[in-house]
Amino acid sequence: MIGIDLGTTYSAVAVVDRSGRPEILPNAEGQRITPSVVFFSGDAVLVGAVAKRSAAVAPLDTVQFVKRAMGDPAWRFETVSGQQFRPEEISAIILRRLKEDAEAYLGEPVTDAVITVPAYFDDGARRATQDAGAIAGLTVHRVLNEPTAAALAYGANRPTVGTVLVYDLGGGTFDVTIMRIADGEFETVATSGDRNLGGFEWDNALMRLINERFRAAGGPDLLDDDRTEADLRDRAEWAKHALTMMPAARVVISAGGSTQTIEITRAEFEDVTSHLVSRTRDIAEILIEDAGLVWSDIDRVLLAGGSTRMPAVRAMVAKMSRRVAESAVNPDEIVALGAAVQAQVLTAEHSDGAVPRPRVNGVPITIRDVTSQGLGTLARIEGTSRMENVVIVAPNTPIPASNSELFQTVVDNQTSLLVQVTQGDDRDAAYVKVIGERELSIPPYPAGALVSVAFAYDFDQTVSIELTDLTSHRSLGTFEVSDVANMTPAERDRATRKIHELEVS
Repeated sequence: MIGIDLGTTYSAVAVVDRSGRPEILPNAEGQRITPSVVFFSGDAVLVGAVAKRSAAVAPLDTVQFVKRAMGDPAWRFETVSGQQFRPEEISAIILRRLKEDAEAYLGEPVTDAVITVPAYFDDGARRATQDAGAIAGLTVHRVLNEPTAAALAYGANRPTVGTVLVYDLGGGTFDVTIMRIADGEFETVATSGDRNLGGFEWDNALMRLINERFRAAGGPDLLDDDRTEADLRDRAEWAKHALTMMPAARVVISAGGSTQTIEITRAEFEDVTSHLVSRTRDIAEILIEDAGLVWSDIDRVLLAGGSTRMPAVRAMVAKMSRRVAESAVNPDEIVALGAAVQAQVLTAEHSDGAVPRPRVNGVPITIRDVTSQGLGTLARIEGTSRMENVVIVAPNTPIPASNSELFQTVVDNQTSLLVQVTQGDDRDAAYVKVIGERELSIPPYPAGALVSVAFAYDFDQTVSIELTDLTSHRSLGTFEVSDVANMTPAERDRATRKIHELEVS
């Protein structure tokens, strides 16, 4: 079983080797990470570095940053030839390439995987990731939170670590998680984040700055044309990386008959992105407070995600935490390495002793995660026609989790109940997402008849609901949430055939 970090900008694959250590598997080009970019060229589909280089010359046939669209039922990528692809299908193409590269390196078929996701991914995005794995030909045994994976990679060979804050800033998402790590036990205390905050936002800010300088020098608006915008993004990303190591970077931009060399200093870059750094700080500070902790309770700060290389980010984390953050493991690789550890744990659990379970100081590794967002249902506010959200499983509840709440019928002889399952923590129904619903029959009782609504949330983020009639003490029925944003089994089967027919390299 392999571990996969399916990243917004880069992806990686890892396994636990015979000595018990996780290792990154190189791709077909010998690189340890693969750009999460897909380029369509007729009947051929390219994934990785060549696809990334194609973005500037064929932007309408190149798709990247698809992870940010996972769980969005309306998102489609359409090629110049008119082919349309859902986010799950694009991600499946990337996963298929990663799978085939792993098979080539290992010399054997690969069918099973653990795939990581941002801790703050909602149910729809998690299920979309599982669907993408299935379409690519993988059995996805666990969708693992990325900060948890990072902590696994960091603590897998350290007997005692203590309370760790994982600050995970990737290409497209930000997570912050507090974990307790000691003698093989990895327990998540609390997690938060923003699934639309990552290096992509820093790139956008730098693009705007370069474009302003280019226009001030007499050039056209680079954001008005797909090709010049793609070229601008490529150069802004290069400049961002250069400014990590140098105090200034120069980019050469040509468009509309104008060629300009534009210099950006690190100070200027940090000024236009300071609000983004502050946003990550605020999320971390709120999480510490909500967990009932103070910074002196945190023993270590662990950095994950390639965007943590930016000096302004590291300086802010050091100032906020009053300690130097640790990055003993490559931040681009640490999540994939942790996914491999989780994969080995699951392999051992199902091997009847044939595969040794990873251990720390002789103690088998155990992993306890939490829910990232609240789960509940909509209920009518008594005496009104307005609905409110009632949280049944609170955020940061250890999983597997279960809880129940009592509700009552609102009219005499009511014969059905509509259960609308929500995700989110706000009581206002306008600020939560309905991820599934089911209408169940109930015997006709006078208004006020009590009904218990019980939620169960398992390791694989499957949400099960049971309603119990407390008048007759009988179950009214059970169902699993199937997010309306996700593929149906028939759609998934069609997508599998569609992706299987592509020539991917």
